Amino acid sequence: MPLTAEQFAKKTNVSRETLGQLQSYADLLVKWQKSINLVGGDTLNDLWRRHFWDAAQLVPLVLPDTRVIMDFGSGAGFPGLVLAIMLDVEVNLVESSGKKVAFLREAARVSGARVKLHQGRIEKLSLPKSDLITARALAPLTQLLEFAAPHLSPQGTCLFLKGARAEEELTDALKKQSMMVERIQSATDPKGVILSIREISCDG
Repeated sequence: MPLTAEQFAKKTNVSRETLGQLQSYADLLVKWQKSINLVGGDTLNDLWRRHFWDAAQLVPLVLPDTRVIMDFGSGAGFPGLVLAIMLDVEVNLVESSGKKVAFLREAARVSGARVKLHQGRIEKLSLPKSDLITARALAPLTQLLEFAAPHLSPQGTCLFLKGARAEEELTDALKKQSMMVERIQSATDPKGVILSIREISCDG
């Protein structure tokens, strides 16, 4: 059975006001999906589980002193825009597609989220130092770490949502980079894992 907005609210303990903000975002996504491919079409009927809860499970992992969050490859806004709404923290959304940036701008407006939009390729942008960097379904872990290293504050953390190939990607990454890694089982996908990564050092 698809997860409803009300069930999502119970699982994540969000307020009625926050749920309203997320609902405005969800409604806009469904509307724009008709003309822009924002999420996989087969996931629309379970939007609250596949996308909103998937993103929201990062909230308890965000350290209390986090001031600057950066989300690489924001796409339809998962997880970055959800974090901006639920945490009331300014989040930097990085996205190369102009159409998706237009969607993110409008989604931030209707939901009241505090975001800064950065359009372009990550490696070519001037981005702020961040306490937390997130990404979902963007690139292999080795590449994500190369993207993150210049922008992560010294005590910063990366939270990357990964699928069934997480261990394979981690093995490859450890050939080039050293890091502290914690694996956290995904709440929404039996094959999914959240990689919490700190102290990245790129050797190659």
